[in-house]
Amino acid sequence: MKRIVSISLGSSARDYRFATTILGRAIEVQRIGTNGDTARAAELIRAYDGQVDAIGLGGLTPVFRVGRARYPHQEAIHIAAQARRTPVVDGGVIKATLERWTVAQAARKVPGLFRYKRVLLTSGIERYQLAAALAQYDAELRFADPIIHIGLPFLPVPRSIEQLELYAATTLPITALLPYRVLHPVANGQEGHDPRAESLFRWANVVAGDFAYIRRFAPANLAGTSIVTDDPSPAEIEDLRQRGVQTLVTMTPPLSPERPYVAADVLEAIVVAIQETSGQPGEAEALDFIAAAGWGASVQELNPRPKPKFAFVIHPLRTSLIANDPRFRWTRYLPPRLVELVAAQIPPLYLSKIRGIRSKATGEEAEGILLTLGTTPREMMRRPPSFTYRRLIRAARMAERMGAQIMGLGAFTSVVGDAGITVAQKADIGITSGNSLTVAATLEAAKRAVLLMKGGRPEKVRAVVIGATGSIGAVCARLLAQAVRDVVLIAPRPERLLALKQQIEAETPGARVIAATHPDAYVGDADLIITTTSSLTGKVINVEKLKPGAVICDVARPPDVKEEDAARRPDVLIVESGEIILPGEPDFGFDIDMPPGTAYACLSETALLAMEGKFEDYTLGRNIEIERVKEMYRLWQKHGLQLAGLRSFGVYVTDDMIAEKRRLAEERRRQLGLPAETVAK
Repeated sequence: MKRIVSISLGSSARDYRFATTILGRAIEVQRIGTNGDTARAAELIRAYDGQVDAIGLGGLTPVFRVGRARYPHQEAIHIAAQARRTPVVDGGVIKATLERWTVAQAARKVPGLFRYKRVLLTSGIERYQLAAALAQYDAELRFADPIIHIGLPFLPVPRSIEQLELYAATTLPITALLPYRVLHPVANGQEGHDPRAESLFRWANVVAGDFAYIRRFAPANLAGTSIVTDDPSPAEIEDLRQRGVQTLVTMTPPLSPERPYVAADVLEAIVVAIQETSGQPGEAEALDFIAAAGWGASVQELNPRPKPKFAFVIHPLRTSLIANDPRFRWTRYLPPRLVELVAAQIPPLYLSKIRGIRSKATGEEAEGILLTLGTTPREMMRRPPSFTYRRLIRAARMAERMGAQIMGLGAFTSVVGDAGITVAQKADIGITSGNSLTVAATLEAAKRAVLLMKGGRPEKVRAVVIGATGSIGAVCARLLAQAVRDVVLIAPRPERLLALKQQIEAETPGARVIAATHPDAYVGDADLIITTTSSLTGKVINVEKLKPGAVICDVARPPDVKEEDAARRPDVLIVESGEIILPGEPDFGFDIDMPPGTAYACLSETALLAMEGKFEDYTLGRNIEIERVKEMYRLWQKHGLQLAGLRSFGVYVTDDMIAEKRRLAEERRRQLGLPAETVAK
């Protein structure tokens, strides 16, 4: 049996002893706390030298490793040097490897656990690698080192990795001259609560660091907080539960029922004992051992997580809709242009709660918040993007205060400027334009419409995408090329068209891809037209040129094809982009101009991400990732979303309507001397 002893400056009240088996080797572990007495620690090291297989130093760090710099503490080095025969380790190598692995695993297990969160490191100089790993998730960092180590709450706390490195460079050369127990005040005979860091703990969403510091400095109320730490005992874990901690992340899975979690020095001593080395292991040795032992993050939900909550931003598509809000009914008596100009200046407003959306996969309800801007599409387009950005950033902060973890951008808010990127950079919650699910639903609706109009499976389909170089149009074109292999790309800028054409031809060899800046020469041969321009001026399609029995899937809001134009071609089916029936019994609390339980795909993507627990930036910018569109297909099936019935100008398409349109299309083909449609039954 391998024997490990951990000599700690911490409290003797936390001592333990247990036996376990790791990689087939029997291990006995004992911890001995010295209550801050460094002389006692040195004496114990001499006593156990040659009597055990490895000695760990708990709360004693001979060399602080901050970035590339190393800061030795001579007293700690002297204490460690008391052993002549038994290897002595401080856990530094394990900290540098296992902590990063822990953060990566925890982030995968609980998506959004660290992203954009406010993270407090109790001691950055002792947990530098942990801090660096958390910083990768765009976390807002604070380091409590000045309070915890030297008891000076009036000193500014470091707020970034760079500031931590500067703090270490200016303070550690001085503090290295002090008795070590001063740097470890928790062990200096002070086991009570210290309130000096409470404001930092209240600020934080995530608290990370040695459990000894958390135990001493944390306030009584930790409701909703996540803790990333090393070695809480079962009783201390129960105390965290009572304080309201939501998620506890520890560095290893339980090693034994008696004492599940241990500090880094114990883990490193185990590595040294089993590998029978004479000193601290190298990084490669530690990585090999961690992989072989299967060590990694243990994630416990100590209290129920709140219902997933999302926010969604809408805005009036036309001035008359402003009066639909009871607060602004009086605007119907004012000149519309005046109302439009004034409403554009109004800050984001809360509209309603969204209730009743319930995942079929988990049975969990996702709550939503409906917010609105007062700006119409015309006002957004005539102003610089920064005008809309400011209002959306304000909406995101408003949504976060109300508990939302992700916000979706509806209608024109998702296309203004850089399509959500700037808003995401300034927001502390996840942002999505909803365009990945919009693409998935659009293509599914288009497929359904074409099959209905053709009366079976068409032998050949030509698709035209108008607005092909936009964010939605481009990925629709790429996916359509894979499905029908005959696509016409329409957009005003030739250089973008050529780039997209080359991309599609490289992705889908053998596909026929035509690029043009105007649609008139091609819509007459198109079986399917997808239009995504959101044009506010002029007509996008000359309906007189459309092929008999063609299908138009109009993604744009406001729509590109007006109802009065569609009336001139009753043989053509014009459908809105795919709308979604959300699972459960959705209640939007406000008239979103949709049938009960039905939502636009952009809103549905936001709700779907909340159901999946993906509280992160998702669909942003002009380049929608095909893999995310495919992921939306999978998640929509998983959580029980359904494509709503096809709608044309707000009216559901019926079998009778389809039959009449097919009859009129066949009649028009005969009048024009065109051959009948050929389909496979």
